[in-house]
Amino acid sequence: MIDLNEVKAEARKAAFARRKTAHEAGHDALGAARLLELLEPYAGRTLSGYMPIRTEIDPRPVMAQMAETGFVTVPVIEGEGQPLRFSRWTPESEMVDGPFGARIPAVADYYEPEVLIVPLLAFDRAGNRLGYGGGFYDRTLERLRAIRRTIAIGFAYSAQEVDDLPTEPTDQKLDYIVTEQGTLSF
Repeated sequence: MIDLNEVKAEARKAAFARRKTAHEAGHDALGAARLLELLEPYAGRTLSGYMPIRTEIDPRPVMAQMAETGFVTVPVIEGEGQPLRFSRWTPESEMVDGPFGARIPAVADYYEPEVLIVPLLAFDRAGNRLGYGGGFYDRTLERLRAIRRTIAIGFAYSAQEVDDLPTEPTDQKLDYIVTEQGTLSF
């Protein structure tokens, strides 16, 4: 019998390597331009970005522009097995170290986003994403989508695409995936 946890662990290992190579190529600006174009219709809505860690593509230039017209938040991990919370961020926000090396605002000011820019390790053309394995975004998207329409946008390098991802019933699909090469819509 196939152990899904082992399959996902192997997929993560391969995805980290692909993302590292793509990150070193330095195409963040191309991806950011495409992301900003997709987000323009959502100006004024509460948006969640993220503080990049490791070799994640950097959404901060787009977040800074979106902060001019609306609230921008970043995820805050409050505990294992819990959904994320989102604290307001501006380019001037004082930041401190949070769990898993992600920076979070020093002063918590929580909002619920309508649009989320979601980091990932790998994605496929069916709108699936492979994350780090904590399930934080899956729990969060499930909770937010039960309340209202919530848009999830995967932001990645095109090299992070794979033909098929191991998925579980609890995995939340993305609405869009934006890379330096284009935008996929689901």
